[in-house]
Amino acid sequence: MSEKVAVIGLDCLPPELIFDRWLPLLPNIRSLVEHGLWGRLESTIPPITVPAWMCMMTGKDPGELGIYGFRNRRDYSYDGLNFPSYRSITTDTLWDVLGRNGKRSLLFGIPLTYPPKKINGEMVSCFMTPNSDVEFTYPTELKREIKAVVGEYLFDVRDFRTDDKDRLLSDIRIMTQRRFDLAEHLIKNHPWDFFMMVEMGTDRIHHGFWKFFDDHHPKYVAGNPYENAIRNYYIWLDELIGKLMCSFDKETIIYVISDHGAKRMEGGICLNQWLIENGYLVLKTKPGSVTRFSVDMVDWERTKAWGDGGYYGRIFLNVKGREPSGTVPSDRYESELNELAARLESLGDEYGRPIGTRVYMPKLVYKAARNVAPDLIVYFGDLNWRSVGSIGHPSIWTHENDTGPDDANHSQYGVFIRCSNRLAPSERREGLSIYDVAPTILQDFHLEIPSGMGRHAITDDGETIYSEEEEAEIARRLEDLGYL
Repeated sequence: MSEKVAVIGLDCLPPELIFDRWLPLLPNIRSLVEHGLWGRLESTIPPITVPAWMCMMTGKDPGELGIYGFRNRRDYSYDGLNFPSYRSITTDTLWDVLGRNGKRSLLFGIPLTYPPKKINGEMVSCFMTPNSDVEFTYPTELKREIKAVVGEYLFDVRDFRTDDKDRLLSDIRIMTQRRFDLAEHLIKNHPWDFFMMVEMGTDRIHHGFWKFFDDHHPKYVAGNPYENAIRNYYIWLDELIGKLMCSFDKETIIYVISDHGAKRMEGGICLNQWLIENGYLVLKTKPGSVTRFSVDMVDWERTKAWGDGGYYGRIFLNVKGREPSGTVPSDRYESELNELAARLESLGDEYGRPIGTRVYMPKLVYKAARNVAPDLIVYFGDLNWRSVGSIGHPSIWTHENDTGPDDANHSQYGVFIRCSNRLAPSERREGLSIYDVAPTILQDFHLEIPSGMGRHAITDDGETIYSEEEEAEIARRLEDLGYL
């Protein structure tokens, strides 16, 4: 009977590259596939780092958590926004359940674990940590140990939306190396039953280098100097995983998991520009050039809807009795949503060709819709096109990202590999869901799976834990990452 489970989380890892393209080049990951259960893992709607990893670790969907992205409406005012944090998670996580059953967890880099909480074990917080000056470990003295082992611990790479590809590639490798060095040290020197890490380098390299290897990408140029950057990173990452696996005993159940996948970005749809041109969004004055959208620009008395940019689009209706200057009567709410969704889904590219946009209503895809959910979630071109939030564009179609160079968008399916016996036959499984992961790991420990994974009431207090300075720093970084 195994008493240990290890999860290696690789953000944004797509099954198409791991299983279908480069598996022969990855002997350590291949060994887990050849003797384990594996397949595509369906992500959350939307497939984005926050909240996907925490959905995985709680068994709750974004609506149940009340977290729909990196920044969420605090209330129905126009400018009441906040950043989710670990304090936003008021339901049981997997490690909470394990801790009550005497199991020690060793966790680091899992998104939405800042600020760290007391757990039965050790924790190092995630890439949402403002900087290394704050307390980012539990217990606090672990911070000194980390510095002694790896020096400066890198929560993320700086500014991956850059044309300085040499610097970016170097930064990604330094971050990844330090994360795996720390993982190996912690595994060998701290007692644990459940280990989990999340590496962000896979996400950053996809966004920074996808166009260089994908010959179907509209910006691909054959023979470019970075054609093998992602492939070589995967090969090197597989070596790091193999070395880490040597730290586990043969009875340890090993998972390799991603929260979502990646795909090439064909272009962008200027969401707010489209809303303006179609009479939904009215500005006080027309901008003379491309401008970041701000609620201060809006004539709310004449506006029906506005939206957010990002890898997916979020649309909010301006509803009477709900928003301060609402214009959409509550009895028209459903019909306005249905009309808007239909028009967006029929929107093609600049040549009129269908792109396959998909629109979701949170109340229909989530078990609950807590806090302030978007009224519509939009996958432009089924996530082949980005949602561009800025305004003042000459066209609603663009092939330049308004937040800096980015080659890839997120895709709906990530990777799932579970190896519990190095001699077992390979089994490919269909229909795997991100919500299956936490119950499966509890089953590995022969523990009862709580009803609804320990669901209880989730507060709607909209609490934020960042100081003004920290919130500004987080906002700057998330803008650089293209999440705002």
